[in-house]
Amino acid sequence: MAEPFKNLLNAAVVADMSDRLRKAWPRFDAKRFETLALDGLDELEMKARAMHLCTALEGTLPGDFKLSADILRKAIEGGLAKWALWPVGEYVSRHGLGHPDRALEVLHALTQNFTAEWAIRPFILQHPELTFATLARWVADPSEHVRRLVSEGSRPRLPWGLQLKPLIADPTPTLPLLEALMDDDSDYVRKSVANHLNDIAKDHPHLVADWLDKHLPGASAKRKALLRHASRTLIKKGDARVLGAFGQGAKFKGEAVLSLSPRRIRLGDSVTLDVLLTPAGRKNQSLVIDYAVHHVKANGGTSPKVFKGWTLDLAAPRALRRQHAVKPITTRKYFSGVHRIELLINGRVEAHADFALTC
Repeated sequence: MAEPFKNLLNAAVVADMSDRLRKAWPRFDAKRFETLALDGLDELEMKARAMHLCTALEGTLPGDFKLSADILRKAIEGGLAKWALWPVGEYVSRHGLGHPDRALEVLHALTQNFTAEWAIRPFILQHPELTFATLARWVADPSEHVRRLVSEGSRPRLPWGLQLKPLIADPTPTLPLLEALMDDDSDYVRKSVANHLNDIAKDHPHLVADWLDKHLPGASAKRKALLRHASRTLIKKGDARVLGAFGQGAKFKGEAVLSLSPRRIRLGDSVTLDVLLTPAGRKNQSLVIDYAVHHVKANGGTSPKVFKGWTLDLAAPRALRRQHAVKPITTRKYFSGVHRIELLINGRVEAHADFALTC
C-alpha cells in the first residue's frame, strides 16, 4: 500500500526544520519548536499538518517579521526545502503583510525549493500594485520556478488556494503577465499559463476567444498546444468561437449513431459507447467528439457532465468505442434512474441514448 500523502510532513521533517532554523538563528528554541510541532501531528491530515507546523513556527520565531524573514531566508539557503516550506509559506502569508517587500523576497527564495503559489495570494489582494509590479519583473527571472509562480500564484481559481475574487471579476491585470510567459522555454511554465487561461475561460469565455483570435494565427506547435489546453473547458462546452478558431466549429455533415451496452447497469459497472459516423460525401471534416452524461440528481432532475472523447479528421465511415465507468467517487453522488448520454460533435448534440442505473 502506498504511503499516505499526509506523511510527507512527519517527525523527520520536523527535526530537519528544527536543525536548519537553529543553524540560521542560534537563538532558535529547537526543543520548543519540536514539542509544539509534534503534539498531535500524527492525527492530522496533510493541509492541517502544514497549518499546525505554521503555528509551531509562530510560537518560536521572533515577533519582528523582518528578523524572522532573514532567518527563514537563511534556512532556505541552508537547505530547508520541499514540503517543510509549506508551513513556512503560510507563516509568511500570515505575518508578512505589514512588510510586503521583505515577504516577497522570502517567497522568491521559497518558490525555488517548493512553491509559493498559495502564500503569495494574500499579497495580491492586500498589496496589488506592489505585487503586480514584482510579478512583472519576475517574468524574466532565470528560475523557471519563479516564472511559474507569476502565472500560478495569480490564477483566479487556484485549487487549494484562496480565491482571488477581484481577478475572477476582472482578470485583465494578469493578461500582460500571461502574454509574456506564453512562449516560455519551460513546459512547466507554459502548462501553468494554460491552466490560468482555462480559469479565466470559466468566467470570461469571450476573453479567451479574443486571446485565440490574437495569438493562434501563425502560432508555433508549442503555442498551439498551450492554447488548446487553455481552451479545454470551452471546447467541452462547444463554444462556437473557440471551436471555430481551431477549425472545428462547423456542423457535422452526415449521420451519427450512438448505441449503449448494456442498457441496465449497477453502480460500479461500466457502459460501452459505440459510435458510428457516416459522413455525407468524401470531403474531410475536422471533428471534436465528446459526450455528456446527464446524471440523475436526488430531486429526480439531471445534471450534465461532459467527458472527452475523440479528436479526428473524417472522410469515410468510422466506428468508435469507449467504455465509461460508473463507479463511486468522492466528487459525485450517484442516484438510481435513467441516465442520458448525448454525443457532441463540434459542440452540437448529434445523437443520444439512455441507460438505467441501479445504486
